[in-house]
Amino acid sequence: MHRQTTNSAVSTRRNFIGLAPGLVVLAGGLLPGCGFQLRGAQSYAFKTIFLSGGGTSLLMTELRRSIENNGDVRTVVDGKQLATAQVVMDVLTDQREKTVVGVTSSGQVREFQLRLRFKFKLRGQDGKELIPETEILQIRDISFNESAVLSKEAEEALLYRNMQSDIVQQIQRRLAAVKTL
Repeated sequence: MHRQTTNSAVSTRRNFIGLAPGLVVLAGGLLPGCGFQLRGAQSYAFKTIFLSGGGTSLLMTELRRSIENNGDVRTVVDGKQLATAQVVMDVLTDQREKTVVGVTSSGQVREFQLRLRFKFKLRGQDGKELIPETEILQIRDISFNESAVLSKEAEEALLYRNMQSDIVQQIQRRLAAVKTL
């Protein structure tokens, strides 16, 4: 038995398909009214920043690149040029942690928790505190399987990289929130 579509069903479908682009445009027009805005380049109240105490960690390297690629801000890393920087970011903690959170009945590791902890403060050249001591912590859980060690190592590296990128974005938003020096 063959089912035949009625003309009214076909016409209703065509009307809906014809309305769909208009509904998309209408929804797109309403988004700015609710406060939605795509993340763009950050604007900072300073033109030069000195990054102290962070060493050459992967997070600090990504932060430095991200700040410089974001616009007209220059990062200073040489202590001899400290006087040229308008603001100083003191990196207090930049560490990765890996702890066991689950084991099997035979004592084998089943699950790890990865943590990336970054603590910093921002001050002006005159010592005025612009951002008080702030800690950003990212946590991810990862299962462990002894038979897939290499793939779990790759997954762990990917999770750390994602946490690092998230922390860099959070730091940039905090730096952009500083409006006056």
